[in-house]
Amino acid sequence: MTDTAPIRVLIVDDQPLQRTGHALILGSADDIEVIDEADNGEQAISLVRVHHPDVVLMDVRMPGIGGIEATRAITRDAPGTRVVVLTTFDLDEYAFGSLRAGASAFLLKTTKPDALIDAVRTVHSGTAVVDPRLTQQLIEHFLDSDESASGDASPELASLTRRERDIFDAIAHGFNNTEISQQLCLAPSTMKSYINTIYAKLGLRDRVHAVLLAHSLGKRPRR
Repeated sequence: MTDTAPIRVLIVDDQPLQRTGHALILGSADDIEVIDEADNGEQAISLVRVHHPDVVLMDVRMPGIGGIEATRAITRDAPGTRVVVLTTFDLDEYAFGSLRAGASAFLLKTTKPDALIDAVRTVHSGTAVVDPRLTQQLIEHFLDSDESASGDASPELASLTRRERDIFDAIAHGFNNTEISQQLCLAPSTMKSYINTIYAKLGLRDRVHAVLLAHSLGKRPRR
């Protein structure tokens, strides 16, 4: 057992067998505790208010309030709770809808058990996760979309310093921390500090949401 408190997880799915399977998988990890289950979005929202879980494992398609709407309500009302969206469908409307609603991860239900456990740990640490099979779709969506507005003079970015703006632009264009550090000649620790400051100033949770903001401002990934 670990010496630290376990990651407290709420499982949301309208299929009892799915909930049981996810509970068994996550419960097999010493550092994860499944605290409750919900079979619809409305119940999930209520249970988050009661339990204040660290992570919610959220199905997308459910009767009544679906996963995207529930995710939006949870991330708005409980900013300390991370949401991992898990679905059978890899359609863009679900992936992007979930991420825009505030989810920190979007995974397919074909994800292997170890990867699901790792995803819960990762989002709890403050990092986003997107199924590798959806990464190319994410980039192509940004490249093909014609809905973006110009972000050159965006008031959202006015609070950033010149260096922070350069880093934000690099994140928007798909570069990882190591690549940005090399491009801007910054130490990794300095780079991490800059990124944390950028997220705080812009009210972002993680890199995925930074890219989504950049997309809304008209900044497209280059690769």
